[in-house]
Amino acid sequence: MTPMELHFWPTPNGWKITIMLEECGLPYNIHWVDLSQKAQFETEFLQLSPNGRMPAIVDPDGPDGDFISIFESGAILQYLGNKTGRFYPNAQRQRSDVEQWLFWQMAGLGPMAGQAAHFRNYKADKIEYAVQRYTDEVIRLYHVMNTQLAGRDFLAGTYSIADMACWPWIRGYKAYGIDLTEFKHLRAWFKRVGGRDAVERAANIGKEQFKASQSRAQSSI
Repeated sequence: MTPMELHFWPTPNGWKITIMLEECGLPYNIHWVDLSQKAQFETEFLQLSPNGRMPAIVDPDGPDGDFISIFESGAILQYLGNKTGRFYPNAQRQRSDVEQWLFWQMAGLGPMAGQAAHFRNYKADKIEYAVQRYTDEVIRLYHVMNTQLAGRDFLAGTYSIADMACWPWIRGYKAYGIDLTEFKHLRAWFKRVGGRDAVERAANIGKEQFKASQSRAQSSI
């Protein structure tokens, strides 16, 4: 199988895709999109991701044997799920269960957690209203997940791309000022998913670059 080309930087959205690729055992090459150098706005990358956001993938073995490029992490997860037949059920009811939580992450958890981290950690002149607003919303979303995970191991019943999408955004809970011990079921799920070999491998990709970029951003405050 020809390796996929993953355009990546170590952020929660990037780690979603490395998790899926590692879980499926798909070969891939990484093209680093250094956000600190605004590489996401270079012409070559914008041809793959018009919105100037990573990740993006290029699959040389796409539909009908032609290459295909895809941007937006949720769309990439769906594509890989369809391609491999793994972690994205075919049955409509189960597929809808997965999609609900995938889209919930894309529309809520990711954007709100990103804003909370930004206003808490990366903005020099603190805006207390913004810090409180986004932190409170992330806490609310954590409660939603905690409730959903009461009595089940994974968000949609069985392990799926919904869990892969959400896990990296829980990983940064300290940056959002949240104590995960307050969320019993969410904390157990976080450990359960994080204990998977593929997730551990995927989450370590670019870890040092991530720490370095965080340090640079915080030192500018």
